[in-house]
Amino acid sequence: MGIHKEVKSVWQQVSSVEGKYRLRNLHFILGEKTTETIYKEHGCVYKIDLRKAYFSPRLSFERLRISKMIQPNETVLNMFSGVGCFSIASAKHSEPLKVYSVDINPFAFQYLKENIRLNRVEKTVIPILGDAKNVTEQTLQKICDRILMPLPEKAYDYLEYALLALKPVGGMIHYYDFEFAKKNENPIKKTEKKISEKLYGLCENFQVKFGRIIRPIGPGWYQIVLDIQIK
Repeated sequence: MGIHKEVKSVWQQVSSVEGKYRLRNLHFILGEKTTETIYKEHGCVYKIDLRKAYFSPRLSFERLRISKMIQPNETVLNMFSGVGCFSIASAKHSEPLKVYSVDINPFAFQYLKENIRLNRVEKTVIPILGDAKNVTEQTLQKICDRILMPLPEKAYDYLEYALLALKPVGGMIHYYDFEFAKKNENPIKKTEKKISEKLYGLCENFQVKFGRIIRPIGPGWYQIVLDIQIK
């Protein structure tokens, strides 16, 4: 805090991400006893309480990569929006028609609404509180050009609902997962094989256009993203 004058509060992470809302346990060390903060990235500003909603600055490159892929007037669904980082970056750096942003955490939802206002994207980013399965079935069937699934713990189980949200002509799914790989294994190929086996039973025509390791998360474990074209 003496060196970095902008730091007002210091907390220690004392657990891994856990629970329904993917939260971390934090231990107070020094400064103001608050976990609410402002984070700035790629011209966007995000208000968040680290005790109440998930956030990771390590996805900064991914947020910008995805946002620049979005084409003008696309309708986008972010199935796990959190406080809105992917959704707001998409609205700020591209020209989507709408970005439907769903999250089940009521605290994250409140920050999502505030961040939409702070970034002045009210006309584009639509916040929705609820489980993405139910929301998709009830209100978002067959209207989207692009689906974001930035929740590795649940993306696999929600894949059929992502397909349900796509327009009949198809579209793009950005799928995130965790994968274990031994030294002689390719974690991207393992994820692609797993997803392909599931997609063969759900749709007629698809192609994995791109895949990359976002980051290692432990010995032999990796966070993976696949860009999947559904035709």
